[in-house]
Amino acid sequence: MYYVYILKSKKDTKLYIGFSTNLKNRLDEHAKGKVKSTKNRRPFLLVYYEAFQSKIDALQKEKYYKTGPGRKYIKRHLKNTIE
Repeated sequence: MYYVYILKSKKDTKLYIGFSTNLKNRLDEHAKGKVKSTKNRRPFLLVYYEAFQSKIDALQKEKYYKTGPGRKYIKRHLKNTIE
């Protein structure tokens, strides 16, 4: 399986969007500060994830979520979760 996930920093309330083949291990890496782009924004809350059978589909969704329209989609559909 391939996963696209969204984390919310409890420190600065910003979102982080990522991709992984092993969600549990990846979340552990974020929590332990092993991910360069997020280590100074810990701790995190997992607010959303999607599972895909296709790597291409997962990467396309991750790329979309990182665009302006994708971030608007996230904020609109996860309004009560990310506020």
